[in-house]
Amino acid sequence: MSDSNHTANCSSGQLRITVQGDPDFAIACNCLSCQQRTGAPFGVSGYYQRDRIVSTEGETGLFEREADSGRTVSTSFCPKCGSSVFWELEMRPDYIGVATGCFAEPDYMTPTRVIWAENSHPWIEFPDAMPVFPKATPETS
Repeated sequence: MSDSNHTANCSSGQLRITVQGDPDFAIACNCLSCQQRTGAPFGVSGYYQRDRIVSTEGETGLFEREADSGRTVSTSFCPKCGSSVFWELEMRPDYIGVATGCFAEPDYMTPTRVIWAENSHPWIEFPDAMPVFPKATPETS
């Protein structure tokens, strides 16, 4: 694991989160909520233990919703540009999820698994070596 710090920010640059090292896990999520949150066919996020959050800066808006699992997701977004940057999951209270696309480092992180594949767009294909789960994985349910 890298000890380097990495900063993710919103489109306007107003909201930032800095994390230490690599995520404990990274997920490509095809749930309908992530599709709506990102405006894309799936969302990709890295999850960091709270003690590896170096800092958060900027004003945040908060949007709470019920996930496909039935549990609460609290998303912090930029009230200026609307980008969702990081979130907290009721089912994983020791972790913060960060949107992979908010890191300006295309080579920084690769998903380690795909979840909610039952909602995947039919033209999406993930690498054969990547574990794919129809719903959530046992670790995330």
